[in-house]
Amino acid sequence: MQLTIHAKGEGANVLSFLLAKHPERLYERDHKGHKVRLFYQSFTPNEVKVTIYVVLDAISLLRDSGEKLDITHYINDREFAVSSLFLSLIRSPLATALNGLPKEEYLSYVGQVFQFSYSFGPVNTDLSVENLRELFSPLGFSLSVQSETKNSPLYVTVTGETTLQKGLRQLFILIPVIDNYKHYYIDEKEAEKLQRFGEGWLDDHPQKDWIYKRALKYKGLLGDNITEHTKVEKEKKQKGLNQLRYEKIIEIIQSKPHLRKIIDMGSGEGKLSTRLGFLPNVSEIIAVEPSERETVKATKRYAKAAENPGFLMPMQKWGSVFYYDDGLKNKDVFILCEVIEHIAEEKLQTAMQLIFQEYKPAVCIITTPNKEYNTLYQLGESMRHYDHRFEWTRAELHAWVEKMTAMYAYKASISSIGDIDHERGAPTQIVVFEKEVMV
Repeated sequence: MQLTIHAKGEGANVLSFLLAKHPERLYERDHKGHKVRLFYQSFTPNEVKVTIYVVLDAISLLRDSGEKLDITHYINDREFAVSSLFLSLIRSPLATALNGLPKEEYLSYVGQVFQFSYSFGPVNTDLSVENLRELFSPLGFSLSVQSETKNSPLYVTVTGETTLQKGLRQLFILIPVIDNYKHYYIDEKEAEKLQRFGEGWLDDHPQKDWIYKRALKYKGLLGDNITEHTKVEKEKKQKGLNQLRYEKIIEIIQSKPHLRKIIDMGSGEGKLSTRLGFLPNVSEIIAVEPSERETVKATKRYAKAAENPGFLMPMQKWGSVFYYDDGLKNKDVFILCEVIEHIAEEKLQTAMQLIFQEYKPAVCIITTPNKEYNTLYQLGESMRHYDHRFEWTRAELHAWVEKMTAMYAYKASISSIGDIDHERGAPTQIVVFEKEVMV
């Protein structure tokens, strides 16, 4: 993860004073196992090019991050993209420039305008190039984007006349908006940072409301833009939708009394598996989850549920849809509740091949968002969760299901969960694959 600052113009070498970093010395710091380095690629009186980059320690991420970074690391590379995590690690070495507080003799240079290019990447985003241009063009920046392939991360360069402080502050607000994910809890301090770093430009940005929504993640911190009532109603709807998913899955299982042995893949903190534990016909539940934190939560939930009579304790396993486990073969039900959208589309086929060819469950139940419904949530181009790798329309899901049934010995039915909109359908789609009986 890196950011390169390239300044041109008479006296551009004052950047070394504004950054408080000597051009002939490598800046290197260790922050909780992560390496942060800053160095000058070129340094002349009228042109300066400086790069700051971070080398993450993946082991430290998994060991120390807790819930904040525990986002299905078994399939995810988001931690290694330019994001709020990257910015938090480079904020200290760039603090002098961000705050505009160099030594007193250099204060007059804080407002000095130069021709700047800011290059950063890799970028993991759900935004189109045109969306990115709409973010930076009103600030006077031109934008160029590089990507090796269609599915490769982007490398973004924005170029325009500005000051070092203003350009960096704009990036510190817009990079998390582009990534649409923050690795830390968003509270009132985040709103204050937006006001401070956005001073003098954000209020005049034509995408201001959308930037605020992406930056604050609908946390009720936007004053008149998003009211507390809106926040509460959204949370109620989301809670209700989760409940409806669980009820639908249970309804399917109860309608077929022979379905007794169940795998809950990506079981999280155990909400669904707990409900399954009270079904009278169920004889085995295997709750598979890659996150240690979520597994600990599930263990506590199961222990509490076990205080009630008739509860079947789930067997907890660490694993994922990509790790073969002989103990998952030939069960009655394989559940993927809001799981597949967290897998890169190009990797999904590998997971389904393992399920249908190796595990061979009698029934496989999959729920996933209906992308068309997102407009009713006023999400714009955003997905419903920062870690979603894709979301499908109804037509896209139907096409995928047809492909699966053509490849494997399963038949399928598709239905909806949640309030149905006449044009957009329901918020959740559910697919039930059933193994075809060979005659």
